[in-house]
Order: sequence, then structure tokens, then C-alpha cells
Amino acid sequence: MEGDQTSNAMSGAEAVVTQLAGHGVEHIFGLCGDTSLPFYDALARLNHGMAHILTRDERSAGYMADGYARVTRKIGICEGPSGGGATYMTPGLVEANESSIPVLSMTTDVSTAAAGRFPLTELDQKALFAPLTKWNALANSPATLCTLMRSAFRQATSPRMGATHLALPFDVQKAAVDPQEAWADPRFGAMSALRFAPDAGDIEAVYQALISAKRPVVICGGGLGLAGGEAALRQLAEGLDLVVATTISGQGCLPETHANCLGVVGSNGGVPATRAVVDAADFILFIGCRAGSVTTERWRSPKPGVATAHIDVDPAALQAAYHSQALALGDADLALQALVTLMQGHKGRPKFGGAERVAAAKAEKFAAFEALAKSHERPIKPERIVASLRQALSDDAIVVADPGTPCPYLSAYFEVRATGKTLFSNRAHGALGYSLAAAVGAQIGQPNRQVVSVMGDGSFGFTVGELETVVRLGLPITFIVLSNGIFGWIKAGQKTGFGERYFSVDFSRSQHAAIAEAYGVKTWSVEDPRALDGVLAQAIGHDGPSLVDIITQPLPEARAPVSEWVA
Repeated sequence: MEGDQTSNAMSGAEAVVTQLAGHGVEHIFGLCGDTSLPFYDALARLNHGMAHILTRDERSAGYMADGYARVTRKIGICEGPSGGGATYMTPGLVEANESSIPVLSMTTDVSTAAAGRFPLTELDQKALFAPLTKWNALANSPATLCTLMRSAFRQATSPRMGATHLALPFDVQKAAVDPQEAWADPRFGAMSALRFAPDAGDIEAVYQALISAKRPVVICGGGLGLAGGEAALRQLAEGLDLVVATTISGQGCLPETHANCLGVVGSNGGVPATRAVVDAADFILFIGCRAGSVTTERWRSPKPGVATAHIDVDPAALQAAYHSQALALGDADLALQALVTLMQGHKGRPKFGGAERVAAAKAEKFAAFEALAKSHERPIKPERIVASLRQALSDDAIVVADPGTPCPYLSAYFEVRATGKTLFSNRAHGALGYSLAAAVGAQIGQPNRQVVSVMGDGSFGFTVGELETVVRLGLPITFIVLSNGIFGWIKAGQKTGFGERYFSVDFSRSQHAAIAEAYGVKTWSVEDPRALDGVLAQAIGHDGPSLVDIITQPLPEARAPVSEWVA
């Protein structure tokens, strides 16, 4: 790496760039600002091999880093300037942190010498990011800058993983730093950098509780996939013939085509048939799952009092929702490997008939789905869209769903046919506007795979400006807009829980295809369900960015797999 040839010292900004590259970073998502000039100058001058992705909004930079991390298993890097840039960055960080996704945000700041003297864009960044991140610091001295950079990487990628933040004052970026201090450990540039196994006695207790049951169900959350425990889960599920259910974040732990995989359970994406399997269980094993309100339908399914065990890398998750008779603190993959070892040494191990129970529940679930998926009614039913999309995409395609209208339908009915992260949404905080930006990060992270972003028209309005980014980079993402002119999730809640008193949830329907076309995106509009299959095939086959605007049945009129509306 080439720096200032007139001095043995390097600037703080050069040290930051050196350490980013040293940790194996390949992509940085961000937006320029006055306080970032030294950092950008270092990026421009040094031979570091990293690509900077200029975004149109700092919030999008955070979501792009999140999506990138999910599909690459590398740390996601986002950056932005002081003031408004720092405040705009926060939604992406809180989502990544609560979803245990390793993301490092660097926001530049006013000079330390100017602090407290009312410089433009001054704010207390350390206080701002403290409740939103796992680790957070202000590098107010060049002597501590490199140590803090290493801490930011280490904290983000070590259990429990999450978002970290480092503020870089303008004068610290320009100050001299000893090049010997700018070393990096590339282990901390990827997920699960440091792992610890549960106590052997605790795993033995979990195993004994599991095999003592008659109708056990395993519920896997996102933590299992983050730990890379898919292979061990499959061995355990097949060896004991278990029912394996997942949360939305846990999809991909086991292919949903697998005989033992029940699919998503809970209030968002679960259906009566899958809930019945959970409610009939006499034992629940939670793995990498917090057992929160959505997964458990507000702690009503599994029913209170059912026997449970819990494996998680985060001690705060253990027994937060249910009184478990066995607990194991540690990496989900290492825990499952230990369970498999115990199972393999158990000659008289039981078989629980999980595949039979799964088959019956799936048959009931998809019978109801198929009747709607074949409908020719207008507006087009969401079930029809999910069926057409599943038919059009390869098994390893990446689908990114916004948390509104698309999420429950895709979670319930879009059959995940591969392990790993092929379908995901922002389930921790559920902010609109995630899908479009996160799909950019996913496509950059996996350039040789199909990437599809599915959003409602409300979400489209949040991040439409990033279509310029997509066109500028020539990313072959297909965007699907479910257009119905409402904030559907809220309107459906007003219908079922507030006497159909609709208030301030309707907006004008935009011409999304025309808007996207103005950015340079290839577009289609669809109102007739008979045209849907052909249009999706064309859009997905297009060699550049594409968008399909689909006039869709409003959520309050649909039969969404959301338990509180069905009830």
C-alpha cells in the first residue's frame, strides 16, 4: 500500500484504510460529507483493493452493509459524515444489531478542538449510537485510533455478533499515526470469529430432556444459520426424526422441501396447521432463537407451561420467555455437533415420527394456498405472485422481502429449497424501505446469483432514490412492487382490532414502472394474473436492473398468514 513517501508516519485516515483492507474488507457502502474529506482522500490515494459504493442515503448504506453481511458471512462496512449523516445511519445499525448481523459503521465527526464551540453538524455521536449498537466509541486521539478500529471489528464478529460504531473526528483523521500500530487480524473480518462450546453437562441435560419427550418440536432462529449449524441440524433431525420449525430469520436452516422441516411458525408466516403441531408438542427445543412475541404468537404458542430447553450464544435470551428445564450457553453449531455425538452414541435412541406430522401439516397448509395461488381474480392475489415467483427463480436465488405485505406471504409459502440465506427480511425492527437497499448489498456480495427485492408501494417510496445507484452500478436486480395504495399492515390492524376505523393509511397509487424507467430501469406493469408468469420470466432474465409493478389485492382484503387477523 502506497502512502505519504515523505514521512514514516501515516495519517489517521490512512491508518483506517490500511486496517480496513487488513481485515479483508472488499466493499464499503457510504455517502460523502465535509468531515469525511480526509478519509475519502486516503481512499482515493492508497492502493488498497477495496471498492467504495456511493449510496444516495446513509440509511441505505446501513441496509446495504446488512444485506451484504447476510449473504457473504463477512462483516458489512458502512460510513457517513457527521450531523445528518450520522442520524440517517441509525436505522440500519439498530436492525443489524438486534438481528446479530456484524456491521461496522464509521461516521466522521467535527474536530476535537472545535467540540463544544458550536461547529456545524456537531452532535454527541457516542451518546446517539450507544443504545443502538453492541459497541461504540469516539476516537478522540490518534494514539488510540488503531486500537479502537481493531476493537470495532472484534466486537462486531464475536459472540453475540452485532453492529459497532466508531466516530472519526476530522483532526484525528489528519493527525500522524505510527504505521506499526495499523495492524489487523483478518479473522475478525468474518462471522463467528471466536466461538465457544456449551458446557458438556448442559448439553447432556438438553439431550436427555429431548429424548425423554414423546412429541418434541425444535424451533430454530437466525442464530443457527449465523453459526453455520445447518449440517449438524440435519443430522440431528434425521437421526431422531424430529419436527423442525423455524422463525422467519431461521429460514434456510433446513430446506423447506426436507421431510422434517415444518417451515415458519408464529404470528407472521405461520398458519393454523403449523401452529397445531407446535401446540401439540410436549417439549420444545429452541436453538438460536429468542422465543420472542412473533415466534410464539405473544407467548401463547408454545403454550405456557410446556417443557422447554434452550440453546443460545446470548445469555440474555435464555429463559427470557419460557422457564426451560435445560439450558446451554454457546455457539449453536458446536452445540448441535455435541448433540449429534450424543445421539450417535445412543444405541436405543427414539424415533419421534416428525416427518409424518410435518407431511400432514404441509398438506393442509398448501391445499389452502394453492386454491388462492391459481386464482385469476383482479387485483392479483399475493398468493398468485408468490407461486409465480417461486416458479421463475432458481433454488439458490436470493429474495429480500420488506416487512410489510410481502413478508408473511413469502415466509409462509415461498418454499426455501436450499440451506443458507436465500430468503430474508428485516425482522428485528421491521422498518419499511429495507428490501431495495439490502438487495443491493446482497447482489454486490453475490454477483453471480439471482437477486430479487420484493416490496410494497409504501416501502418503494422510502428508498426509490437508490435506483440511481442500481443503474449506475449496472446491478441485475429484479424489483417487484406490490401496489395497492395503502400502508397495508396498519390498515389490516385497524380492520381487525379497531372496528374498521381507518385513519391516515391510504395514499395515492404511483406509477412505479414509469418512475423506475426514468432512472433507466427496464420495467413492466401487470394487472392481469394471466400475464404474470411471462412478465416475471422476462424481468428475471433481463441482463440489467428490472422492475415489475403489480396491482395487488390490498392486505385488509386478503387472507394473509397473520394469526391476529385470521382470528
